[in-house]
Amino acid sequence: MLLWREKIPNSWLPKIRSDLGAVLVDHAHLERKAASSALNMEKYDELFDRVSELNAIAIEELQHFEQVLVLLRERGVPFGTAKKSPWISGMMSQVRKGRKHQVIDHLVACALIEGRSCEKFQILAEGVRDLDPGLADFYASLVESEGNHYATYLIMARHIDGAEADRRLDFFLDLDAKLIREPNPLPMLH
Repeated sequence: MLLWREKIPNSWLPKIRSDLGAVLVDHAHLERKAASSALNMEKYDELFDRVSELNAIAIEELQHFEQVLVLLRERGVPFGTAKKSPWISGMMSQVRKGRKHQVIDHLVACALIEGRSCEKFQILAEGVRDLDPGLADFYASLVESEGNHYATYLIMARHIDGAEADRRLDFFLDLDAKLIREPNPLPMLH
């Protein structure tokens, strides 16, 4: 996995534990957006030979979306409106325009989103076990998938241009370190 340049703030898990319902709503929206993002990347000529892999990611993300919707229903939590993530918005705002640069940046940014999800799901698998063992098991079950998505996106970027992908990975890791330190009072995954 990645060598992050900044740890998740200590305040993150207590904030998540304080409102698991809001976190599940946020998570549902993130899975839906992740599926849409995978499909959206199919527009890039550079990824035409990877459409099946992108479809597989989209399908898996939609399955996760449906699983989170089931958890919401079981817990009586209404599926509400999505809240904008300052971290994700900050990452995606740095995706450059221009075909080759845009596709590499899009892949690298998505890889890091998946990488942070993997890391946070590991934390949640242990960090909410006393509150909701079933939810803890659910998060543990997602860790491998998120790690695979991270690796797939990064491999795709490196396949297009390895040196540029690594240079942009370096850039986005620095950006992640800056953005993750910015306070976010909402109980959100990212």
